[in-house]
Amino acid sequence: MENKQVIPGGVTAAKGFRAAGVSAGVKKSGKKDMAMIYSEVPCVAAGTFTTNVVKAAPVKWDQEVVYQHPHAQAIVCNSGVANACTGAEGYGYCKEMADTTAKELGIDPDSVLVASTGVIGVQLPMDAITKGIKMLTPVLSSSLEAGGEAAEAIMTTDTQKKEVAVEVEIGGKKVIIGGMCKGSGMIHPNMCTMLSFLTTDAAISKEMLQEALSEDIKDTYNMISVDGDTSTNDTVLLLANGQAENEEIKEKNEDYQKFKKALNYVNTFLAKAIAGDGEGCTALFEVTVKGAETKEQAVTISKSIVTSTLTKAAIFGHDANWGRILCAMGYSGAQFDPEKVDLFFESAAGKIQIIQDGTATSYSEEEATKILSEPEVRAVADIKMGDESATAWGCDLTYDYVKINADYRS
Repeated sequence: MENKQVIPGGVTAAKGFRAAGVSAGVKKSGKKDMAMIYSEVPCVAAGTFTTNVVKAAPVKWDQEVVYQHPHAQAIVCNSGVANACTGAEGYGYCKEMADTTAKELGIDPDSVLVASTGVIGVQLPMDAITKGIKMLTPVLSSSLEAGGEAAEAIMTTDTQKKEVAVEVEIGGKKVIIGGMCKGSGMIHPNMCTMLSFLTTDAAISKEMLQEALSEDIKDTYNMISVDGDTSTNDTVLLLANGQAENEEIKEKNEDYQKFKKALNYVNTFLAKAIAGDGEGCTALFEVTVKGAETKEQAVTISKSIVTSTLTKAAIFGHDANWGRILCAMGYSGAQFDPEKVDLFFESAAGKIQIIQDGTATSYSEEEATKILSEPEVRAVADIKMGDESATAWGCDLTYDYVKINADYRS
C-alpha cells in the first residue's frame, strides 16, 4: 500500500480524538466495562449494522444517527449487557445514555452513538451506566494508553484487546486511521457480535465515507466466522473529523483509493484479530479459494469451508482431513469440478499439497500435522476455473468453546 505505515495505537491515534475506559460496575467481575470516544470537533459518520432481524436497541439508535443526522461527535459503549430484546424500555435507555453523554460533553444528543455488548434480554443497569458516563468524561485523553483502555473496556469473552492504527499520505497531508474492536463468540459473516469503532482525521464527505466502509465490509468483517451465529448487536462505526486538513475527498479519485486501501488494512487486521480470538480457539484458520470464475463463487466456497464444524474440529486436532474440506466445498451451492481441485495447507512450519486434481497426493501425515499445529493455519483451494479469489477467516472448534458458552450466563 503506497506510503502506508502501521503506527502504535488505536482510536486515539488520529488527530483530535480522545478516549477513556473505566469500570462502572456493569460487570460483576469488576473489570473495565464502559468506554467512550470523543472528537473535539463534529465528524461525518458512517456505519454498517447486523443483518439479523432481531436488532438490539443500540443498533436502531445508531442507524437513526448515522442515516438521518449530518454529524456525530461521540461514541459511548458498555460491555456486560447487550441491551438486546429489551423493547421500548431498552430503546429509552439508549436515549438516556446519549442524553447524559451529551450533557456531560456539551454536545447535541443526536450526535452521540451508543453501543452495548454482553448478555441478551437483560435491561441495562442505568445507575451504573450513568455513573460510568460521568466517570468517563473527565478522564478522556488523546494518549495512546487511553485508547488502549477503551479497547479493553469493550471486551466480553475476548482474551485480548484489539486495536490498530495506520498512517498514509493523502493530498500531501498525513492522514491516520485507527480502530478498535471486540468479538469472540456469536461471530458469523454479515457482521458478528462484534463492535468495531474506527476514527480518522481525514477530510472526506459523508457519502464517500459510507461508500468506502460499506464496500470494505464485504472483504473483511463479512468474511469471518467463529460459530455460525449472526448477532443482534453487530455494529461498525467510522468517524471522520477532517483534522488532517487534506483536500476533502468528494469523489472516487486517487485520494479516495488511498484512503480505502488504508481502511482495508485496518479492517482486515481487526477482522483477523476477532477470528483468531474466537472463543476457546487455539488457531486462526484462513481459507483462500483461487482460480474461481467469479468473486461470488470464491466467496461462497471459502465461507463454506471456514464455517464447516467438522473442518474446524479437524483443525483443532491438527488433522489434515481433506475430505471434510472437499465436502464443505461441495455443499456450498457453488458449481465447480471436484476432479480439478488442488488443495494446500500452509503455516509458518511450511506448505504441503494435500489434493491434486481431486484426489489425495502421497503427502506425509506427520508433516501435515506439523503444519497444522501452528497458531495460524491456511488452506488454499484452487478450482482452476478463472482468475478470481477470496479469503475467509475463522478458527478451530475446541472443547473450551462449548464450556464458555454453556457457562456464559452462570
